[in-house]
Amino acid sequence: MYYFQIFSIIASLVLFALVIDFIRRGLLKEKYSVLWLAATTVITVLSLKKGLLDMFAGYLGVAYPPSLLFLVAFIFILLITLHFSVVISIFHEKNKLLAQELALLKDAMKEAGIKVPGEREDAEKG
Repeated sequence: MYYFQIFSIIASLVLFALVIDFIRRGLLKEKYSVLWLAATTVITVLSLKKGLLDMFAGYLGVAYPPSLLFLVAFIFILLITLHFSVVISIFHEKNKLLAQELALLKDAMKEAGIKVPGEREDAEKG
C-alpha cells in the first residue's frame, strides 16, 4: 500500500469521525453534514479501492490517479461552499425581514403609548 493511500484513508476516516462527533454533540446539524459525510465516504472508497481510482482516472484522463482524490475533495469543498452560501443568503433575507418587522412593531407600540422594552426614555425626549 502506498503512503499516499494510507494517508488518504486515515484522513478521510478521521474527518468522518469528526463530522459524526460534531453531529452527536449538536455542533453540526444533520442537514448540513450530508455533503461532508458523502465527501469522506467517496474519498475513503476511492482510497481503499485503488483499481476503482485508476479506472475513474483513466476515464477522466487524469495521468496521476492519486491527484483525482484531490480533485474529488476540491469539488466537494466547492459544493459545500455553495451550499453554505445559499443558506447564508436565505438567513440574511430572513434576518432583514425580522428586523423590519421588529421596527414596525416598536413603532406601533410607541404610537399606542406602550413602553418599548430595551429603549431608554431620555432618548425619546431629546
